[in-house]
Amino acid sequence: MEEAAAQNGSAGAGPAAPARPPATPEGMALAYGSLVLMALLPIFFGALRSVSCAKSKNSSEMPETITSRDAARFPIVASCTLLGLYLFFKIFSQEYINLLLSMYFFVLGILALSHTISPMMNRFFPANFPNKQYQLLFTEGSGESKEEIVNYEFDTKDLVCLALSSVVGVWYLLRKHWIANNLFGLAFSLNGVELLHLNNVSTGCILLGGLFIYDVFWVFGTNVMVTVAKSFEAPIKLVFPQDLLEKGLEADNFAMLGLGDIVIPGIFIALLLRFDISLKKNTHTYFYTSFVAYIFGLGLTIFIMHIFKHAQPALLYLVPACIGFPLLVALAKGEVTELFSYESSAEILPHTPRLTHFPTVSGSPASLADSMQQKLSCPRRRRQQSPSAM
Repeated sequence: MEEAAAQNGSAGAGPAAPARPPATPEGMALAYGSLVLMALLPIFFGALRSVSCAKSKNSSEMPETITSRDAARFPIVASCTLLGLYLFFKIFSQEYINLLLSMYFFVLGILALSHTISPMMNRFFPANFPNKQYQLLFTEGSGESKEEIVNYEFDTKDLVCLALSSVVGVWYLLRKHWIANNLFGLAFSLNGVELLHLNNVSTGCILLGGLFIYDVFWVFGTNVMVTVAKSFEAPIKLVFPQDLLEKGLEADNFAMLGLGDIVIPGIFIALLLRFDISLKKNTHTYFYTSFVAYIFGLGLTIFIMHIFKHAQPALLYLVPACIGFPLLVALAKGEVTELFSYESSAEILPHTPRLTHFPTVSGSPASLADSMQQKLSCPRRRRQQSPSAM
C-alpha cells in the first residue's frame, strides 16, 4: 500500500513550492464530493462482483484469499515499501524513477481497466459478433509434478476491451492527465475489492487494525507518506482539482485520496456482503451498514482535514466506523457468533452458511464416504497472497 491519506493537494508543500491561490468553497465542495463518489463506486460494484467471483470456476478469475498471517504481515511489508520509495526519491532522480513506474503502471492499468469494462462492453457487442476463445497457459514441471503458473482464458471481446483500455493507457503515459489517472485508479480499486477476499471477519479486523496503526504513524509521525504521495507519479490515488471551475480540465490544484483508503475497507465491506448472502434472509443489513459507515468515516476525514488544514490518515476514521457499526448491528441482532464464525472460502460458497458444529454421523460407512466425497468435490484453491502495493 503506497499511501492511505486523504489530503489537500497543496497541503504539506515545502517553502520552495509555488504559491497557489486558495481554493474557493465551491471548488472544494465539488472536489471532495467527487472524491467521495469515486470512492463509493468501486466499493459498491466491486463487492457485488466479489460474490460471483467467489463462485467462479475459471482459474483466471479465482480470488486471492488473505489469511490472518497475510493480514498480520501486510502493515510491515507496506511500511518497508513506503520507506523504500521515500529513500529512492531522496537518493535517485525523481524523473527516472517515475518513468519506470509509469511504464509498469501503464501495463498494469491497461489489464485492470480491460477486466473492469469487459462485463459492460459485452452488452454492446452484436449477437453475430465472431467471438473466439483463447487460453494462455504456462506450466512448470512435467507429469504428476506439473503445476500451473498462469492459466488465463479470454476471447475476442476481451481483446477489444484491451484495445480500448490501451487508448486510455497511451493518454495517461503521454499526458498524465488526471482523468486518465482516475480511470486507472478506479479500475485498480474495483479489481482489488473484487479479487482480494478476506477469509473471515477476524482476519479483516487484524488487517484493518494493523493498517490503522500504519496509517496514523506514517502520516502524523513522519512526512514520509505525504512526500511519497506528492512525488509518486502513478495512478495509486484518486485526484480531483479544486480549481476545476476556474481552469477547466487543465486545473492542477488537486485534492487526493489514496487507493488504500478504498480497497482496504472495501474488501471488508465485500466480506460482509457475502456474509449477508450466507444468512439467506434476503437482506443486506451488514453490507449497507458498513457502506454507510464508510461514507460517515470518509466524510469525517474530509471535515477534520478541512478544519485543521493538514493531511489526515483516512483509516484513522474509516477503520473504527467500518468495524464498529456492523459489530453494533451484530450485537443488537444477537448474531456475533455467526459473524465471526463465517468463512468466505472456495469450499463454502457465499450463499452457503458455515456449520458451527459437526453433525452427528450415523448410518453405514458408505454414507460417510458420500459425505466426504461431496466435500472433496470442491477443493480449496488458494494462491499465495502477495501483500504488495497495487
